Amino acid sequence: MTATDRSVIVDSLGVGLATGAYGVSFGAISTTSGLDVLQTCVLSLLVFTGASQFAFIGIIASGGNPVTGALTAVLLGSRNLFYGVSLAQKLDLNGPQRLGSAHFVIDESTAMAVTRETTRQTRLGFYWTGISIFFLWNLMTYVGAVAGEKIGDPQTYGLDAAVGAAFLGLLWPRLTSWHARLVAVFGAAVALGLVPITAAGLPIILGGGAAVVLGMLWRPKVSA
Repeated sequence: MTATDRSVIVDSLGVGLATGAYGVSFGAISTTSGLDVLQTCVLSLLVFTGASQFAFIGIIASGGNPVTGALTAVLLGSRNLFYGVSLAQKLDLNGPQRLGSAHFVIDESTAMAVTRETTRQTRLGFYWTGISIFFLWNLMTYVGAVAGEKIGDPQTYGLDAAVGAAFLGLLWPRLTSWHARLVAVFGAAVALGLVPITAAGLPIILGGGAAVVLGMLWRPKVSA
């Protein structure tokens, strides 16, 4: 193993530790919002994408329909499909390998993989990041879920406001350009405007859809 390979692994584990530990927030918020420990843990095992999980729980906590929450989660998670398309060639995997690796396609594993110069380093970044986050996210989800059951009332420690804060914490680091930030603000404004006139959960779906449409139609010109 070369020094570069070791560096990729160390960096990937650092991202895995920082991101995976955040699962404790999801676990605690989920059980204080009405789900039990088993349901919370199954969500992390099967969904495994923080933004979608927090969006689903946020809608459930506000009294929204679970179907609406699921649709919102799917909408947010659909970005992983595009990540997979961009990673497919760089990872150079066969059909069964792609199927087995698909569950680890998330923001962090993609970011740690796409910038690598060789297929070996791409795989190291992808798998060490994705698997370490998966293990820690699910472990900490369980820890947080058990703690959340003990808390009971989410207002006791201000957890009733934590869904929005956690969601923003996941979103903000990804808004790296003025264009992305303006699109996000537009989507948020649409969602806020719809809150008084639509059912719980719909403002997130419609605001997110409006942001996607704007992002596709309005692209800043790149100087030659």
